[in-house]
Amino acid sequence: MLTQDLETKTTAIAQPQLYGLSATHLVDFEANFKGSINDYRESLLLEPRTLKAFLSLKQAALIAGFDLCICSAYRNFDRQLAIWNAKARGQRALLDNNSQPIAHENLSPDELIDAILLWSALPGASRHHWGTDLDVYDANKITKAELQLVSHEYQLGGPCYALAQWLSLHGPEYGFYFPYQAGLSGVSPEPWHISYFPVAACYLADYDSHDLIQLIAQSDISPKAALLARLSDIVDSHVRFVAPLPVLDPKP
Repeated sequence: MLTQDLETKTTAIAQPQLYGLSATHLVDFEANFKGSINDYRESLLLEPRTLKAFLSLKQAALIAGFDLCICSAYRNFDRQLAIWNAKARGQRALLDNNSQPIAHENLSPDELIDAILLWSALPGASRHHWGTDLDVYDANKITKAELQLVSHEYQLGGPCYALAQWLSLHGPEYGFYFPYQAGLSGVSPEPWHISYFPVAACYLADYDSHDLIQLIAQSDISPKAALLARLSDIVDSHVRFVAPLPVLDPKP
């Protein structure tokens, strides 16, 4: 977790919301959602414009036969740090590109970093910090308890395949797209991860790698030395390198 010393030092960061250090810019999905909240037992925070657009997308998906639900939305720095360290320290599974387990015991620090980055963002470098990015699924086909967020669930024959295809086609009409796509991003393809690009693009433009270096240098994170040596490259490959924004056809 963030130390007291680090919390003090983050006051020098101009936009702490970019790094998961502040949620004051977010609103609660449950407080604004008028339907059933059976699948929303945890508080889900979203950026306000993202929330408004998502509610419109959700209604359009319902008309198309999908129950578009959120599995994960905002995560703060501490939560992302806990996920990262659990994988780095062998307390949580590492998966390869095919979602198969990787034995972490014999990995070098750089190999360990690369393995974690396949499916998890570095704390301070996750788009989930922004409140613009969501992991979604079709609750008509699979429950949140059953969902694993692995590729085969969104591929042909998987319970969320049809939803992923529909989102690829219609999501941009509501401002959403898949930022992590094969060959177009440093992060592995995530057909469950959608981003509200009218706001996320602005946040990405404002992102400052020097702020991330400050955070990582003062955090209890493994393997710290190897991470600090690579941080600038990681920002370029896993924060800035995302799929191009959709080009929308002009309305007649």
